[in-house]
Amino acid sequence: MQKRGYHHGNLREALVEAGLSLARAGGPRSVVLRAASREAGVSHNAAYRHFEDREALLAAVSHRCMGRLGTLMDLRLASVTEGTDGPQGWAWARLDALGRAYVEFARTEPGWFQTAFSATGSHAPLLPQAPESAPHPFLLLARCLDDLTETGAVPADRRHGSEYAAWSAVHGLSHLLIDGPLRDLPEEEVQLALSTTLSVVSRGL
Repeated sequence: MQKRGYHHGNLREALVEAGLSLARAGGPRSVVLRAASREAGVSHNAAYRHFEDREALLAAVSHRCMGRLGTLMDLRLASVTEGTDGPQGWAWARLDALGRAYVEFARTEPGWFQTAFSATGSHAPLLPQAPESAPHPFLLLARCLDDLTETGAVPADRRHGSEYAAWSAVHGLSHLLIDGPLRDLPEEEVQLALSTTLSVVSRGL
């Protein structure tokens, strides 16, 4: 098999890209230094010049996967235009689009989705950071909730802490759909589950 190789000595990036390929196919458990080294076409020892252990590589790949999730969510937000319902309708539509994008990413890229939240120990910050070039999902959610408050769609006294409830709802549903008891639901029921979850979040707000 032809190996990936790397250019201009950018071995670290080659290893992260290899890790992304492994994560996409097999989730976080498949991201190991030896496999990434083989994928990048370098010796196992060479990888240790950039990553002290498997957890360090996994953290870097997790970081990148979170960025991929944020990029898709930002793309879906950009497609929402203000319609006849005015600013409040636009703000609600953006929140709905954000939630749907989150579940879409989980279902279409389950390996990356699981890896995005897989960093552990000292490599796992309270809120995982996405690359600077990609928006973080949590910050996108906060922005949508701020829009709801600023347009008067949501009372200001309900804004504080609402990110946690909204994120928990779509994250939990995502896992139920990709590796839980809802994974074999017919598509029609998946869409019902998604719409109902988002509706409950909106009514709660």
